[in-house]
Amino acid sequence: MLNGLSVRNVVLIESLDLTFEAGLTALTGETGAGKSILLDALGMAAGARSDRGLVRAGTDKASTTASFTLSADHPVWGLLSDNDIDGDAAEDLRLKRVVSADGRSRAYVNDQLVGVKVLSRIGLLLLEVHGQHDGRGLLDPQTHMGLLDMFGGYDDVLLTVWSAFQDRRDTQTKLDTLLARQAKAGDDRDFLVAAMAELDRLDPRADEEDALVEQRRFLQGAEGALTELTAAQDTLGEGGEFEQRLTRALSGIERVRAKFGDGEGRAATTLQAAADGLERALLETNEARAAVGHAAETFDVEPGKLEQVEERLFALRAASRKYGVPIGQLIGKRAAFAQELSDIETVDADIQAVKAARDAAKQRYDQAAGTLTAARQKAAHLLDKAVATELPPLKMDRARFVTDIAPASETAAGMDQVRFTVSTNPGTPLGPLDRIASGGEMARFALAIKVALAARTQSVMVFDEVDQGVGGAVAAAVGRRLAKLSETAQVFVVTHSPQVAAAADHQFRIEKTSADATTTTQVHAISESEREEEIARMLAGATITDAARAAARQLMDPTA
Repeated sequence: MLNGLSVRNVVLIESLDLTFEAGLTALTGETGAGKSILLDALGMAAGARSDRGLVRAGTDKASTTASFTLSADHPVWGLLSDNDIDGDAAEDLRLKRVVSADGRSRAYVNDQLVGVKVLSRIGLLLLEVHGQHDGRGLLDPQTHMGLLDMFGGYDDVLLTVWSAFQDRRDTQTKLDTLLARQAKAGDDRDFLVAAMAELDRLDPRADEEDALVEQRRFLQGAEGALTELTAAQDTLGEGGEFEQRLTRALSGIERVRAKFGDGEGRAATTLQAAADGLERALLETNEARAAVGHAAETFDVEPGKLEQVEERLFALRAASRKYGVPIGQLIGKRAAFAQELSDIETVDADIQAVKAARDAAKQRYDQAAGTLTAARQKAAHLLDKAVATELPPLKMDRARFVTDIAPASETAAGMDQVRFTVSTNPGTPLGPLDRIASGGEMARFALAIKVALAARTQSVMVFDEVDQGVGGAVAAAVGRRLAKLSETAQVFVVTHSPQVAAAADHQFRIEKTSADATTTTQVHAISESEREEEIARMLAGATITDAARAAARQLMDPTA
């Protein structure tokens, strides 16, 4: 249900805030008062085509906001979810549109910026406008199939067709992939065999790269280290010359000690310290020579070892670049190649299996689509009869309405093209509804269709000039059908007919005023007593008589 509309600077409307209730609401006023502007503002909020021509002169932008209260099962919530738009069925849904004087447009849903196309798709689920300003309802043939399917109520068949179509599309996609693989299987097989052989020869191992990099770093520094260690060995004397000198020095100390004795005096003490130092030096020299020798052995690598390590590292890195994976994943790449080769070897059998699945899905689709076509034809016959019943009271007793179902290409919605066709005059051939019917006729056809659909719609419906060219009993019949329709849906009608206005539950008067060279359109909700005066004005014109008031009362309450 549309419960509120706020308009700012749209053509002649400067500022307007309206609240609405359920049922049938009539929008009345003199010709040219601005009823179409109000519809433009509502359509603007719901994503209809809008341009800078809607911006009030002297202002920089126009904006409209429409608020809707919707049931938790309304299809719009699914659309919001698909587009990552926040929404809560416990709160109102707010649609807002801003059009700048330079023609730029911005759209919001629940204060979240969205694309205008998304707003339009949301608006199509919320609002239907029928009549001379209609650009989103029956004038769009793409809506006709949905209306017929809604009338038919065969959702289970539609779901079966959709499921079979998806299965067929998916299996066809898989088949196309397999056929493409089969077409280049020869080249792929040669490549895979060669690649696997290359990787087998290379025999990469896990974490090998890090080990090779570390080994290369060691080998690159080994030659210099060995030179330094060799020099150290030379210094220490490989033939024992250094130890011989230390031994001779120790022997000399011992001879000195022999001359001076081993007493407790200062000389004896210093000689003992000297002898101890030479003994330690002799011992540590031997240990140092052994340690340096062991170190030299560590860096004494076999000739060509560095070249071998670098060649191995180069080969691994070349394979890594060639096959597009890190060195550590070459083992897994080899396994993947083996799986691809296995798949190629079985591609012929896979193709036959997928072809069988595709054909089975095609058979299911054809059967389901045929069932759907039959269901649509049955529903079309019933819809045509229901609409035909509604046309005579709407002064269209000589008009014909036929739902045309023609073969079409395969889609998820079946193999049908549905289009509403009409003939408005005897002897004239049937033609598309959107090309044959005038604005008023279009609105009345829409009313007849919507009455036939009665309890199946969840949209707010607006009928513009549905009473065009009719009056009296016909206008009263239009009013009664609008009232009947409003029992299950919120309905708005723009009307000049007192009979239609009298059938409404609520009424707004639209009028244009001028002051200080400024013209504005204003909209006023009118009470029951004011409604009587307004309907009397619609009956009598400028001068409202008591008779007109009495007639207005009679229209508003025929049982009084």
